[in-house]
Amino acid sequence: MRIALREEAPATAAYTDPVCGMQVREDAPHRWAHAGQEYRFCCAGCLAKFRADPDRYLRAHPAPGPAPEPVHGALYTCPMHPQIVRDGPGACPICGMALEPQTVTLEEPANPELIAMTRRLRVGAVLCVPLLALAMGDLLPGRPIERSVGPGLARWLELALASPVVLWGGWPFFVRGWESIVHRSANMFTLIALGVSVAYLESVLATVAPQLFPVAFRQAGGGVATYFEAAAVIVTLVALGQVLELRARSRTGAAVRALLGLAPKTARRLRDDGAEEDVPLEEIAVGDRLRVRPGEKVPVDGIVLEGLSAVDESMVSGESIPSEKAPGSRVVGATVNGTGSLVMRAEKVGAETLLARIVRMVAQAQRSRAPIQELVDRVSAFFVPAVVVAAALTFVAWAVVGPEPRMAYAVLNAIAVLIIACPCALGLATPMSIMVATGRGATLGVLFRDAEAIQVMRSVDTLVFDKTGTLTEGKPKLTHVVVLPPWTEDDVLRLVASLERGSEHPLAAAIVAGAAERKLALAPSSGFVSHTGKGVAGTVDGRAVLLGNAALLAERKIELGPFEARAEALRTAGHTVTYAAVDDALAGLVAVADPIKPTTAEALRELRAEGLRLVMLTGDSGTSARAVAAQLGLDEVIAAILPDRKADTIKELQAGGRIVAMAGDGINDAPALAQAQVGIAMGTGTDIAMESAGVTLVQGDLRGIVRARRLSRATMGNIRQNLLFAFGYNALGIPLAAGVLYPAFGWLLSPMFAAAAMSVSSVSVIANALRLRTSRI
Repeated sequence: MRIALREEAPATAAYTDPVCGMQVREDAPHRWAHAGQEYRFCCAGCLAKFRADPDRYLRAHPAPGPAPEPVHGALYTCPMHPQIVRDGPGACPICGMALEPQTVTLEEPANPELIAMTRRLRVGAVLCVPLLALAMGDLLPGRPIERSVGPGLARWLELALASPVVLWGGWPFFVRGWESIVHRSANMFTLIALGVSVAYLESVLATVAPQLFPVAFRQAGGGVATYFEAAAVIVTLVALGQVLELRARSRTGAAVRALLGLAPKTARRLRDDGAEEDVPLEEIAVGDRLRVRPGEKVPVDGIVLEGLSAVDESMVSGESIPSEKAPGSRVVGATVNGTGSLVMRAEKVGAETLLARIVRMVAQAQRSRAPIQELVDRVSAFFVPAVVVAAALTFVAWAVVGPEPRMAYAVLNAIAVLIIACPCALGLATPMSIMVATGRGATLGVLFRDAEAIQVMRSVDTLVFDKTGTLTEGKPKLTHVVVLPPWTEDDVLRLVASLERGSEHPLAAAIVAGAAERKLALAPSSGFVSHTGKGVAGTVDGRAVLLGNAALLAERKIELGPFEARAEALRTAGHTVTYAAVDDALAGLVAVADPIKPTTAEALRELRAEGLRLVMLTGDSGTSARAVAAQLGLDEVIAAILPDRKADTIKELQAGGRIVAMAGDGINDAPALAQAQVGIAMGTGTDIAMESAGVTLVQGDLRGIVRARRLSRATMGNIRQNLLFAFGYNALGIPLAAGVLYPAFGWLLSPMFAAAAMSVSSVSVIANALRLRTSRI
C-alpha cells in the first residue's frame, strides 16, 4: 500500500490584503480597483485605509495578485517526520506521534491532544486504584477483599473497572496501532495495541467463558487467571508518558514565541506635515520616517537620519557594549535605544527584518530534529513482526500436532506468546534512563531540554562557541590603569571616573565600577562635553580632564609618546584603550575588557583531550576575537559575523560530515543553537537562548559540557543495556510460551507466569536505569 507522506490543503486561489497582509479569498466582498488592478481586503476597515492613501500601502505590498502559497487553516506536521503535513491535528501515520502546528504564533494555542490525553490519564488513574486493590487482594493477610466480594464478583468488578480504561482511555493507542499496520510502519503503538488487546481479551474470555480453558491453565479454585489490572495499568502509564511528552514538546515553540515578543507593537511615524503619530507596526512601510525615543525599541531595520545615541545590539552581535549610532548608521529592529533620540528611515519591514529571519531559522531548525524514541521505533519495526510471526507459528503448530483440544491449546499458547512479548520493558527502556539522567544532570548543573540532546551529545566532534558571555563573562571590566609619574593609578582613575559618571558612553559604567571597587571617592564634574566617537572632556576639582582616543588627543596636540606601543599591546590582547590627559598633559591610560571566565581554559583543555575540534563564532571584531582565541588555543576563529551567517556556518560544518554542538548565551545565537545537533545555552544568558538550546549550563560553566558528554555516554549505554534486558527476556520467554518444553516435559508456560516474566523484565530495566544516579560522571 502506498503512503502519501505529504497532504496538502485544497489549492484555492487567495489574495493578499495590501493593508494588513492577511490572505483573502478570491470571492471576498471587499474590493477596490486602483491603477488598473483589483485589490481584495479582509474587512471594510482595510478597504477604507487603502482608499484614503493607496500609494502608502502599495510600497509595502506591491503585488496585487494571488498569494504564492495560499493557506486555508493551520498546517500540522510531525516533529520526527517533517514530510508529514496535514491541515489539522492528528497522529503521524509513520511513528504515531501527535502532530503539532507548523507555524508558531505569539500566543500559545490550546493543545487538544494534550487536553484529551490528560483527561484519559486522570480517569485511568482513578479507576486503576480500586482495580489494583481487587487484583492484588489475595496478597493481603486473610484475603479480606476476596472474602468480602467473592472471587466471581471480584472478576466482574475488575472487568467493569478495566473496560473504560482500556476501551476509552486506550482507544487512541489502538487507532495508532491499527494505522501502523495499515501503513506498514510498525512502531511503539503497534506493540502497545497488541499487548493491551491480548491481555484484555484473554481476561474477558476468562471471565465470560472460563470453560474454554484447559485444566492446566486453571487456578486452584477452577478459575482462569485474568490480567485486567495489567491491561489498564499499561494504558494509564502510556497515557502518562504521552502527557509528559506533549508538555515537553509544547515548550519547543517557546523560543520562537519569545523572539516574536521582542518586536514592539507600535512605531512613531513622522508624517510629511511634521506631525507625529503612533501606528501599529504592521502599517510601517519601506521609506517611512520613524522616531525612536530614549529607552524604546527600534521598530524595524533601517538607517539613522538624525540624532546620536548608543543602541544595545546584543541580540544581533552578542557584544555586551552598546553600539554608538550617528546619521548614516544602520539599526536593527527590536534592538534597544539608549539615552539619545533618533530619527530613522525604514529599510526592511515585516518578514524581511533580521528578527523575522531569525524567527524563521529557529523554527525550521527545531522542526528538523528527530527524538531518541526513533531508535526504539526502528527496533520495534523488526520486533513486532517477529512476535506476530512467532504467535502465528505457535497457533499453527498446536492446531496441527497438538493434543486435544487442539484449538484451545493453539489459541492459549499464541496468547501466551503475545503476553510475554508485552512492550512494558521495551517502552520503559528509554524513558526510565532519560528520566534518571535528566535528574542526575540537574544535580551536576546541566539541564537537558529533551532526550535528543542526551542521545547526540556523546557523538559531537565539533564544538562551536560564541565569545561574549560564553567564553568570557559578558560584563566589561576595568583591567588596566597605566600612569606617568608623578600620577598614581588611584589619582588618574578618580579623575576619569568622576568625569565618566556623567557620560553616556558604553564604557563609562565599567570605569565607574572599577573606581567603586577601589573605594575611591568621586568628585563633582562640570563643563562636561561629549566628542562623538572620540571621547569626553570636563572639569574635575578645578582641573581640565580629558578621556578619549588618539584622535582626540591629537586635536589637543597631546603627544602619546611611549604609551602608544603600550596601548597597541593591550589592544592586541583584546582590550579597549582610552587615554587620560589632565591640564593638556598626558597622565595615563585606562583599559577595559571582557575577561575570560576562570573555568574556561580548564574546560577547553578537557574537551580538546577528547579530540573535539574547537571553533569560536562571534560577532565581535577580529582583533578581540583572535586575542581570546590565542589565549585559549582554539582551532578556528570566525569573527564579525551576523546571526543569519552563524546558522549558515553551522550548516556548512554539518554538510562536511561534522556533528556540531553550539554554545552561546544571547538572542543572536538562537538560530545557530537551534541549527546545531546540540545547542548549549548559558544559564546566565538570555531566556531565548535557553529555549532554543537542548542543554543549559546553569552557572554558565563550560566544564558542564564535559559532564554532559560523560552523562550522555553513560545514558546511551544504559539504554542499550535496558533494551538488551527487555529483548533478552522476550527471547527466552517466547519459546517457553510457545511450548517448546511440552514434548519433553509436558510443561506449558501459563499466562500468569508470562505476566510475571514481563514484570521481572520491567523491574530489571528500572533497576538498571537507577544505576545512573550513582554512576561516576
